[in-house]
Amino acid sequence: MADAPTITTSAPGSLMLLGEHAVLHGRHALVGAINRRITVRLLPSKDDSFRIMSSLGEYESPLEDLADHPSFRFVLQAIRQHFGQFPSGFELRIDSEFSADIGFGSSAAVTVATHVAILNWLLGEPPEKELLFSESLKTVHAVQGRGSGADVAASVYGGMVGYTTAPEFLPVAVSVPLTAVYCGYKTPTPEVILKVEQLRAVNLIKYERIYSEIDAGVQEAVACLQRRDLAAFGKILNRNQQLMAEMGVNTPELQEIVWTLQSDPEVFGAKISGSGLGDCAIGIGNAELPGLNYPVHHLEITPVGCECHE
Repeated sequence: MADAPTITTSAPGSLMLLGEHAVLHGRHALVGAINRRITVRLLPSKDDSFRIMSSLGEYESPLEDLADHPSFRFVLQAIRQHFGQFPSGFELRIDSEFSADIGFGSSAAVTVATHVAILNWLLGEPPEKELLFSESLKTVHAVQGRGSGADVAASVYGGMVGYTTAPEFLPVAVSVPLTAVYCGYKTPTPEVILKVEQLRAVNLIKYERIYSEIDAGVQEAVACLQRRDLAAFGKILNRNQQLMAEMGVNTPELQEIVWTLQSDPEVFGAKISGSGLGDCAIGIGNAELPGLNYPVHHLEITPVGCECHE
């Protein structure tokens, strides 16, 4: 098996545009794949061991008894889902165009790219995207307990995707420039979800109202994008920032970033991206923000989802 060809795959990172938290309760979300990718190279070997080479570190363990590792939990879970099917041991070399510390959907992207490589190896051809999405979402749920799968959908399909947990996928064939700003810290998504769920349990009527307005806003936003009305789309983002603050996931740092983005003449609208209580805010447009003391990233929505490379 050592002479078998290397399988190279990649998947894009992603940013949540609209629908955070509401999507977990059956509402619509809008997520976008970004032009930053994670690449996975699978190299079969003659022995029965499994190895990872990555900027996050190195890992080696027998396939039949994978030791846990905090940096590679999504990859290791993906391996466990296919245990018993591998013809030999193998090595994964993982390269990323963005830091795992920033909320660009690195967990979903590496999960998808890993499953593409494994399934391609086992099946002899790239997997159908429905199977890839299902296997990748199973991995995310096993590792973090809960998650909408919106970031997985973006990494699998690319572009902008209207999404529900049914699952339902609505491709939106529009690309927009994005300015993403990292606030310098993040709270793990499962912790934020738990906090919001606790608040929702205390005031169900309030959160159902918020989620219903978010749901309507996502559907209106898709219509705005389809007619290329970025000004109207931006207003929906601005309103959703207010709704996320009402949900209890805003922070002073995120609000400062959002206000700065919203006041920039190159930005149509801005809000928190992701679960909140840290991480990123995004603006629709390409803003320099010279006076803002946070890392600024200029991104584009990419139509290219997961790929198998020659």
